[in-house]
Amino acid sequence: MEQTLAILMADLSGYTALTETHGATSAADIIDKYIRITEYSLNKDCFLHERTGDQVMVISASPESLLVTAIQIATITSGEENFLQVHGGLHYGKVLKRNNSYFGSAINLTARIAAKADAGSIWCSREFATAVSDAGDNIFKPMGSFQFKNITCEKEVFEIAIANKTQACIDPVCNMVLSNLQNAVQHPVESSRYFCSPFCLEHYDIKNN
Repeated sequence: MEQTLAILMADLSGYTALTETHGATSAADIIDKYIRITEYSLNKDCFLHERTGDQVMVISASPESLLVTAIQIATITSGEENFLQVHGGLHYGKVLKRNNSYFGSAINLTARIAAKADAGSIWCSREFATAVSDAGDNIFKPMGSFQFKNITCEKEVFEIAIANKTQACIDPVCNMVLSNLQNAVQHPVESSRYFCSPFCLEHYDIKNN
């Protein structure tokens, strides 16, 4: 039997680059921390359904609760030292649950929106934005309409305004968030460039010289 649910899919931006730069152990540590942040951020009936690679899928019957969860995840990850930015998608639609898995076009659309969202941002469908009551002024920023793969009609999407999100510097090699530049490594020539370690600085210079 189908049911109407709110769905969040959120990935770590730059996870592949981080894995290639710092190795499997660092990548696994990042995933462990990401799961802890996600579980801490779960609001009311929201639950972490699954993790696939660096993507989490969170489900809720309440769009409002899932919105709070998504904002919390984005806010925390943006301010974490030596972590990665998140990009995610939110949708509200009918899904079929079978053998602890969810099926339906709503799942596909959520994944497409998440993939389209910029690093450090959460996008949502019009269906999700409409379903949220008392969201407050200017929380949904129109981003236009897009044609998503395997979705019949264009879909209007919105970016979620995250008031307390930290604006952090990003390591250009491994994509880690550098929230405290006092602990970062500054490029000796390009003063606006910062790195998580001397290794990334060296890698950057090798690639660009």
